Amino acid sequence: MSTAVEDLPRGARLGVDVGKARIGLAGSDPDGLVATPVETVPRVLEVPAGTAGAPAVTADVARIAQEVSERLAAVVYVGLPRHLSGSEGAATADAREFAGRLAAAVAPVEVRLVDERMTTVSAHAQLRQAGRKTKKHRSVVDQAAAVIILQSALDAERAARERAGELVEVREAGR
Repeated sequence: MSTAVEDLPRGARLGVDVGKARIGLAGSDPDGLVATPVETVPRVLEVPAGTAGAPAVTADVARIAQEVSERLAAVVYVGLPRHLSGSEGAATADAREFAGRLAAAVAPVEVRLVDERMTTVSAHAQLRQAGRKTKKHRSVVDQAAAVIILQSALDAERAARERAGELVEVREAGR
């Protein structure tokens, strides 16, 4: 038996850490074994309306969609920042909104929300242990957080033999 998740279709996975200013992006191999950093994408905060009242595809969503296409990704995992208690706040709503726009842009590729509590804290700690000054490397922190999000999802896939997290439903225009 290999270490790949045999019950799931092969294909790279992407991990996304949605922040206020930047979005960290991580990718995996086609077997979903190891997460590695990809890049940091500048966040677009103003989302203009597109056709039929649906949000327009912003540059950040378009860049991630391009990566999904180039890597033939099977699924995209977006970090869902909950409070330590598990409750949801403004950052959670922002991540859900972003994931919804991303899901519409990459359909039929699944976008799934996964718990990301403490990923940024963990990323800072890992970079400090590696001797990096995180204040000077904010974009690296975003990528490191995306790697943690993705690796956690990959580990959950292997353990459960199914996709991790909550599926983001693609909403039709006007709904």
